[in-house]
Formats: sequence, C-alpha cells, structure tokens
Amino acid sequence: MKTKILFLALMTIGFSSCAVQSQTTVYAKNSDISDNLDLRAVASIFGESANLQDFERRLNDPKYQISNLDLNNDEQVDYLRVIETVEGRTHVVIIQSVLDRDVYQDIATIDVERDNYNKVSVQIVGNSYIYGDNYIYEPVYNVSPVIYSSFWVSNYRPYYSAWTWNFFPTYYVAWRPCPIYRYRSNINVCINVNNRYNYVNFRRSYRAPVLYETRRCYGYERRYPNRSFSHRYANVNNRYDLDQRRLASRDYNRNQNVYSNNSSNWGRSSGREYGYSNKNYAESRNSTSNRVYNSDRPATDRGNAARGNNSVRVENNSRRESREYSNEGRANTSLGNSENKMNQNRTVSVSRTESSGNQSSRGYNQDRSTSENRSGAARSQNTQRSESRDVSQESRANGQTQRQNNSESRGGGRRG
Repeated sequence: MKTKILFLALMTIGFSSCAVQSQTTVYAKNSDISDNLDLRAVASIFGESANLQDFERRLNDPKYQISNLDLNNDEQVDYLRVIETVEGRTHVVIIQSVLDRDVYQDIATIDVERDNYNKVSVQIVGNSYIYGDNYIYEPVYNVSPVIYSSFWVSNYRPYYSAWTWNFFPTYYVAWRPCPIYRYRSNINVCINVNNRYNYVNFRRSYRAPVLYETRRCYGYERRYPNRSFSHRYANVNNRYDLDQRRLASRDYNRNQNVYSNNSSNWGRSSGREYGYSNKNYAESRNSTSNRVYNSDRPATDRGNAARGNNSVRVENNSRRESREYSNEGRANTSLGNSENKMNQNRTVSVSRTESSGNQSSRGYNQDRSTSENRSGAARSQNTQRSESRDVSQESRANGQTQRQNNSESRGGGRRG
C-alpha cells in the first residue's frame, strides 16, 4: 500500500514539473547577433583601405576591433576572411566568418560597380540570416577611396583569402568578445564622421546577387536554422526597423522617466511651497492677532514681554502719543472754556457798569430794570437770574440811600 502511494506521489510530481516546463516563458534579450558588427564601420574602413588585403587586415586588427562576432561560442571573436567574385564592371566582396575547419558563414557583401560614365557605386549589404532582408548602406565618401583604382586594371585577379581555421596571419590575435554597450562605444571611434552612410532597401546592381550565389557559404545557418532574423523578430523586417523601434521605445521610456521625475519633484516642491505658505500664513496671522490683542492689553502684560521688544516699544510709543494728544486736547478744551467764562464775566461786568451809569444819570429805577431785562433776554438764563438778583439788590440799596437823603434833606430844612 505504501509503495502505491509513493508511486502515485512521484507520478503527480512528474506531471506537475512537465506542466511547469511547458509554461516557461522565453524573454527576448537586449542584444542581437546583428549588434556585433556595425556595417557603417565596415564601409568606413573599406574607403580607407588601399586594397582588399589591407581591408581584411583592418577587419581583424585587434587595435581596431571592428568585429565582436562569436558565432561558434568559443569565447573568442571569429576571424573574418574576405573573398571576391568579379564579372565585367561588377565586383562582389564577401565577408565570411571562420567557424571551424571548412565551415564559414557569410556576414555581409560589398557591391562595387562602375557605370558607363565611370561613376562608382558602393553598397554594403547585410546577410539576410543575420540582419534581415534588404539591410543596405550606401556610403558617400568625402574623398574618393584609393581602393577604386585597384579594381579596374588590366589582368585583374579577384582576391581570395588564404587564411583558414587555425591558420591565421601573425598580426591577428584573438580577443574575447565584449558587452554590446562597450562595443557600441568603441565602434563609434572607428566610423569616419566626414562620410555619409545612407540607408536604402534595394540593390542597385542586378548582377551582384547572381554573382553572390556562386560563392555563398551558410555553415551557421545549417546548424541553427531557427536563429534567423525572421525567426528572432516576427514583426520586424530587418535591423534598421529594429533600431527604429528601439529608439522609439527608448524615447518613450525616457519621457516616462522624465514625466515621473517631474511629477514627483512637482509634488515635493508644491508640498514644500504649500507648507511654507501655510506656515507663513499662520505666523502672520498669529503675529497680527497678538499685536491687536496686545494693543488692547496694558504694557505690563507678561505675554507682551515674552514677545518681541520691538512691538512693545512701538505700541508703548503709540500709547504715549495718544495720551499726550488726549491731554493736550483736554488742556485746550479747559483753556477754551476758561477763556469763554472770562469773556462772559467781562461782558457781564461791562454791562453792569454801563447799566449802573445809566441808572445814575437817568435816575429812574424802572428804566434800569427794563434795560437790564432787555439785555438779559439776549444772554443765557443763568446770567439773567444772577443779573436780576444783582439789580434787585442794587435797587434796594439805592432806595435806601435815597430815603436817607430825603430824610436828611427834610431834617436839614426843619433845623434851618
């Protein structure tokens, strides 16, 4: 029974592992086979070479490191040999990678053709297995290359490299392939910026493809038929389209990163600005409220002493000034009232003297009272009362003096 249970458990584990393996996802790599040899660099050194032998030497010189291909995975950069086929005015230069004994893989071809007007056209065509269909560059050289003069001479013999597997020239020393990003940075130094490299998607020569088929080598394609560019990228035609998509995705990611950084920085800055503004608003609000409150409270308050001395001094000065202004106003008002009272008293005394003089000259008490009543009507009620009292007292005194005079005059008459 136990053996059956163990057998069933092993069977279930085996089926589950198979299901997991069937669901394994294969992720595309950032690098590609075509990234290891830049055809613009090939076109650049082709224009600087004296002949095809010099061109092969430049391709494999460890000082330049034009190639970074390692198709046989031996941790060494493959040697690139050069062969040529010629027909009439058309020269097809084939670049092949040496993988093993009598095993070669075509990497690119250079179509050189001269028309009836002695105009030379050059096209560097990438192999469709590595670069995709119709991946072609047309270099426009700033100076006419010297290598052209070696092609159209009498008794010209096509170039065919003598180097093969484990039989390489003395200048060649194999080096280890470097990462793609380092290769790209190094290869830019080898590209002549004075030239122009125009991308096209068609071949100008109709003879070149026919000549190429006679010397074609595809040892790597036979070993790995599923590693062609069409199998690696189903929706991309060639390396040029791949570069365009890479640039678009790179720009998109860059814009997304810039947008995210700007949004985060904006959030931080806005938060700081709002924080500072709220803080300043709170401080200004507290300061204004404290100033208003302190202006109502006396200067001996502890809260005012705890706050700034400057505000207290300003407030005390304002209070002193207000008190001085109030005292001056009160003094002015008191002086004005005293002056008004003095003027009123003066006018009353003058009127009294005038009325007494009129009474003595006229000698009629009734006329005096009537004149005083008329002048008193123009004055205030208080002055009328005081004047009437004074007049009555004066009239009584005058009456008494008149009586005494009359009595004296009567007594004097009797005596006489």
